[in-house]
Amino acid sequence: MAMQVERQEDVLEEEGIGPMPLQRLEANGISANDIKKLEEAGYYTVESVAFAPKKSIITIKGISEAKADKLLAEAMKLVPMGFTTATEFHQKRSEIIQITTGSKELDKLLQGGIETGSITEIFGEFRTGKTQLCHTLAVTCQLPIDAGGGEGKCLYIDTEGTFRPERLLAVAERYGLSGSDVLDNVAYARAYNSDHQSQLLMQAAAMMSESRYSLLIVDSATALYRTDYSGRGELSARQMHLARFLRTLLRLADEYGVAVLISNQVVAQVDGASMFTSDPKKPIGGNIIAHASTTSFFAGYI
Repeated sequence: MAMQVERQEDVLEEEGIGPMPLQRLEANGISANDIKKLEEAGYYTVESVAFAPKKSIITIKGISEAKADKLLAEAMKLVPMGFTTATEFHQKRSEIIQITTGSKELDKLLQGGIETGSITEIFGEFRTGKTQLCHTLAVTCQLPIDAGGGEGKCLYIDTEGTFRPERLLAVAERYGLSGSDVLDNVAYARAYNSDHQSQLLMQAAAMMSESRYSLLIVDSATALYRTDYSGRGELSARQMHLARFLRTLLRLADEYGVAVLISNQVVAQVDGASMFTSDPKKPIGGNIIAHASTTSFFAGYI
């Protein structure tokens, strides 16, 4: 399996598919020193520079406003960011890969599986299978594309300490994969606070620029925010931080074409509206997460 992923990386590199490395900017008059500064700030692809607002580039030490204008101008020459026809966009959509969840019925509900290039949210109470689904997808994303996989590695950010390699081995055995290869293809990190959770995305970007990954998992995306921010007085700050985190996730999905899966906890509604609903529970994060997620589904008890 490890050799298969490496071969896939070589094919993508030869065909020029995927994100463009920052070094491409050197041919457009950008110095190697400036490229190093961008990499130190967490920008590893031409797309990441082109998609960034000017005020973010200016905050990088050693990058002046004039230099930021030149960087953005040269990056936008390489990255198509204007209008396109619906026909071309439809063709691009047809190339999207769906990664199987391991369940035929759930795949049918999701029209094939977890979609690459976008964020999928699964929310529900404890013990409803959210983390088990994350473990299953960490393995199935390594399968060949014709077998419902993404032919890539997995990045797994764990915020609750629930990651168990033993579960990966059990899923690998189900699919007849080598357990050691499957474990080697999963990059795991434990996040200890919401700031650290965001910093790990910078490391993820660096890793994805060097190797082929097909899935990024955050389990769970909101657990640390519940403890780091408390009360209505910090609600605005929490939502802004969460929005930036989700925006970074969406940018990574756009740049590297990976599928992003986030799990989410629920909270009980205690207002008057809960009297008129059959199930008063709703996902944490409100509209911020709802708008960032392309697909969202509820995991509940049967």
